Amino acid sequence: MFEPHLNERPSRVDWPIILAVIGLALLSVAFICSAKSPGDTTSWQNQFYARQIVWFLAGTVAAVGVCFIDYHSLSRWAMLGYWLTILLLVGVLIPGIGSTHGWGARRWIDLGPFQFQPAEFAKLSFIFLLAHFLSRPPEELKQPSVFLKALGFTALPFLLILKEPDLGSALVLLPVGLIMAFIAGVPRRFLTRLLGGVGMVVVVLLVDILFLPAKWQPVKLEGYQRDRLLVYFGRDFAAGKTDPEEIRTARIRQRDVEWNVRQALISVGSGGFWGKGWRQGQQIALGYLPPVVAHNDFIFSVIAEEKGFLGSVMVLYLYTVVLFSGIRIAYQARDRLGKLLAAGVVALLFTHVFVNIGMNIRLVPVTGIPLPLLSYGGSSVVCSLIALGILQNVYIHRKDY
Repeated sequence: MFEPHLNERPSRVDWPIILAVIGLALLSVAFICSAKSPGDTTSWQNQFYARQIVWFLAGTVAAVGVCFIDYHSLSRWAMLGYWLTILLLVGVLIPGIGSTHGWGARRWIDLGPFQFQPAEFAKLSFIFLLAHFLSRPPEELKQPSVFLKALGFTALPFLLILKEPDLGSALVLLPVGLIMAFIAGVPRRFLTRLLGGVGMVVVVLLVDILFLPAKWQPVKLEGYQRDRLLVYFGRDFAAGKTDPEEIRTARIRQRDVEWNVRQALISVGSGGFWGKGWRQGQQIALGYLPPVVAHNDFIFSVIAEEKGFLGSVMVLYLYTVVLFSGIRIAYQARDRLGKLLAAGVVALLFTHVFVNIGMNIRLVPVTGIPLPLLSYGGSSVVCSLIALGILQNVYIHRKDY
C-alpha cells in the first residue's frame, strides 16, 4: 500500500560516525601497545594503551552526555565556557599551576593522578562561542564591529596558547575560525583582508628564518620552533660557519632536530604494501623511532610500517567517513547554529588530521598536533569525542528546527 521507505523511521544517531570512531579507537589501543619499547617492563595497568582505554571510556561518557542536551541549550553557556577556558589558559602559564614537559613548554595542569591540556578544551569552547556569536541575522554580519569582535574572540586564545608555547594548537584556531566565518556569511572582503594580513606575517616569518641571521629575529620564535622550520626547508645548520668545532656542533644539533621526522618517514616507506605485521616494526624494535614520540605524534608512522599501505588507507578511510558525515550533518542542519557547530567540528578534525599525517610524511613541519582518536593523550581523546558528540547532537535534533 505504501512504499517501503515511507515506513522507515530515520535513525536517531549517525551510525557511520559511531562505527568509524570504534574502528579508530581499536586501532589506537592496538598500535599504542605496539609502539612501546620491547624492553618496557612497566605493569600493564600503567601502560599507555591501558590509560588510553580509560580516556576512551571517559570521553564516551562525556560525548553521550553532550548528546542528551539540545545544542541550543548548550550554546547559552558558550560565553561562560569560553571565559573559563581563557582562565585555564592564563593559569597554565603560572609556575606552580602549569607544568612543563619535553621542550620546556608549559601546557599542562597537573591534577595528581592525571594532567590535562587547557588548549584542547579551549578549541571546543571557541567553536561553541563563535558558532553562537555568528548565528545572528546576516545583516549584522556585514558590520565591521561584529567582525572585529569575532576576530578578538579568536585572537585571545590564539595568543595565550602561543605563549605556552604551542604554535601548532594556536594555528589550528585560524582555519577553524575562517571556515566558520565564511559559512556564516561574513563579507568576503573582511576575510580577504584578514588572509592578506596573515599572508604578510607568514612572508616576514619565512624571510626571517631562511635569510636573516638568527640573532636578529624580527619574529620571535622559540629555538626548537626555528630549528624545526629550518629542517623542513632543508637548510644547513652549519652554513656560514668556518670553525670546525662550530660546524660539528651544528651538525649534531641538526641531526637531533631532524631525527624523529627522518625516522618516521623511514617507517612509512619501509612498510610497503602489506606492512611488517603488528608489533614487528623494526623502527621501534631497534630504537630508531623513539618510544617517547611513537605513541603520540608519530602513531601514523607506526601503523604505516606495521600495516603498510593498506593500513594507511584504512586510517584515511575511517577519517573520511567521519569528515564527510560531518559535512552531511552540517548541510542537513536547519538552523545556523547547528550548521556552524558542525562545520567548526569538521574543520577542527580535518586540520588535525591533515597536519599530523602531513608531518609524518614531511608534507608540513613538525608541530606536535595529535592525530584525533589515534594519538595517545587524555585531553585530546576526550575533547575529540566531545566534538563528535556535538556532531551527533546536531544530527539528533536536525528535525526540531
